[in-house]
Amino acid sequence: MYIKEIELNNFRIYKGVNRISLMPKDEKNIVIVSGQNGFGKTTFLMSLVWCLYGKNMEQVDAMYKKEIDDKGNYTKYIADSMNRKAVEEGETEFSVKIAFSGVNVQNVLCDVVVKRSYNIITGTSDKIEVLISEQPQELIENLSQDNQKGEEIFIRDFILPIAIAKFFFFDAEKITSLAEINQKDQRRQLSQAYSEVLGIQKYETLKNNLEDKLDEYRKKSAKKEDKQKLIQLEADIEKAELDIEDNENKIKELKEEINQKKHESDDISLKLVKAGDKMSLEELTNLREEKSNLEQKKNIQQEQLKGIFDFIPFALAGETLSNVVEQIENERLLSEQKYKQDDVKEKIIKIRQDIELEKPNSKVVFDRIQICDFYEKQIEKLVKKYFYSDVQEIDENLKIIHDFSANQTNEINQLISSVKNNFKYQFESLNNEYSYIKNQLDSINRKIRDAEKNAQDNHIADLRDKKEILDQKISEKEQEIGSLNQKIDDLKEVLKKHRQDQTAIRKQIDDSAQYSEKEQKTKQLIKTLEVFITKFKGQKKESLQAKMLDALTRLLHKKDFVQRVDVDILTSEDIDINLYDKSDKIIDKSGLSMGERQLYASALLSSLVSESEIDFPVFIDSPMQKFDNQHAENIIKHFYPNVAKQVVIYPLLHKELTENEYKLLQSNVCKTFLINNTSSDSSEFLETEPDDFFSTYNQISNAN
Repeated sequence: MYIKEIELNNFRIYKGVNRISLMPKDEKNIVIVSGQNGFGKTTFLMSLVWCLYGKNMEQVDAMYKKEIDDKGNYTKYIADSMNRKAVEEGETEFSVKIAFSGVNVQNVLCDVVVKRSYNIITGTSDKIEVLISEQPQELIENLSQDNQKGEEIFIRDFILPIAIAKFFFFDAEKITSLAEINQKDQRRQLSQAYSEVLGIQKYETLKNNLEDKLDEYRKKSAKKEDKQKLIQLEADIEKAELDIEDNENKIKELKEEINQKKHESDDISLKLVKAGDKMSLEELTNLREEKSNLEQKKNIQQEQLKGIFDFIPFALAGETLSNVVEQIENERLLSEQKYKQDDVKEKIIKIRQDIELEKPNSKVVFDRIQICDFYEKQIEKLVKKYFYSDVQEIDENLKIIHDFSANQTNEINQLISSVKNNFKYQFESLNNEYSYIKNQLDSINRKIRDAEKNAQDNHIADLRDKKEILDQKISEKEQEIGSLNQKIDDLKEVLKKHRQDQTAIRKQIDDSAQYSEKEQKTKQLIKTLEVFITKFKGQKKESLQAKMLDALTRLLHKKDFVQRVDVDILTSEDIDINLYDKSDKIIDKSGLSMGERQLYASALLSSLVSESEIDFPVFIDSPMQKFDNQHAENIIKHFYPNVAKQVVIYPLLHKELTENEYKLLQSNVCKTFLINNTSSDSSEFLETEPDDFFSTYNQISNAN
């Protein structure tokens, strides 16, 4: 898949219709789009994300979420994207259009055009259009659901799923956050994205769909009591999922209300400070920025502490947990060795039977029972010693209690490791950090309140009262969000229990049911899929590990720094990536330098894109930030030319891409564009010859 052309019409700084052709040529895959700060590089990247995902663009990058929150809500944010000069001239609509080539639509390669527009007068929502081979298609209309347009679903299903868009549209300076993921929700979302891009999720979805189909057969053949249990569990699972979704939507609405009320409160605070004349506006702005950063850190610490609290019961039940682990290990050994033990017994019995058969033919007199017993016991011992030395003795009376799967055993072992090695240190560290941040926030809030207290007239008193009411409402809504989050956590535990019960009742029905040939085939398909998914995960794990290690080795100039990469795929919602040093100890990714974090993220992105079956261009903003000369050279030689068939980078020339670095890259560059700023409200795309890229840029910069 390629992007042939992009058209921006009255979108932010791009007044009128501005088109840019990005189609690669001459087997060169890199397109460079550059301009000075403020000319529209980042706006251009943002326009693509908006065109594809509209109000859901905040799911692609935290930067967009912050900008939307800062404006109060999505409607205010996107309405502000209308070009100012166009508004003055009476125009009311802006749009972005992307033309694709080679989109796989039901195994047919098609040209697809996606256009999203917004009217600032009449529009309360975006207008989205999708044309396939220049025509509207019934396929798109048929995709529509109750709360989603067919066009939105088509983009996610046939062009690029939103869950993995972050791997194809990224700010190279900010992707360092991939090395800093530590919140539970962040890790879950990233794990789901990994699962999607690696292709694991689609097979698990297929298996779940087959399980649902088999449930229909189970209901036909199950006993009345079991059938009722299965139907009730299905209803309970559906209700829990709907309740979770409902609470998540309530939280989203509450956050929008909080953002709006915070804006109102901040505006009043600004008026109070002006009236009090006790603090400059610059000082207030700096305090607010510091407060915002601290609140984000505080939220992160709260989430991490919340995750740590989950370990406390296990830490208190250390001895019991140790006994559980020992039991699980014995069960594993019993499961692995049972068939070997049975083979040992069978061989010994046959040897004894053969000896008994030979006794009548022998002239030896076997009149001493002890001698017979001695030789038989020796034979048994020696058979085990010389033929089955790897078979461990397992207590035959061991009772199977847990019967854990390999994934469940890995989870319990990870839990033990976390409790033993990290719990105490993490708890103390997080608690101290949380207390420090809270004290800093209290100090900043006091400074702002002091600055607001000076003036005393009635108008100021009314403003204070209004601000207090707003702040109280904000506090109440934040508490409500906390309560809803707790409900969601409780519902997820209930959902987990329902699914475990569902698995158990399915097994119970299967053990006694008589299935038809078609039903047996469905059951066999599920088992085949389970085996395939396990094998597929193993293959993806090995392949991704190898590709990441290779990428890190090529990109890092400390060649012996990372010796091993471990990709731990437990479920589609629990995928973790760890780096190991030459002592085989885990490298703390958050302790890496900013340049090393960016290289880690680049290696991860490169490996994921390579490992995925997604054919989509890669767009990279701020491509050379945080790199020293050697790392920059490694990125230019090994990352950008190989990460995708079509790569569009947005560097700031001389800073994020020097002339020497450009020369290293130039053999892979097919097109170059400069963003030429024609006025304070207007920029345009200017295509240059790759050989003249820097000289043209220098001429325009000097002229400006």
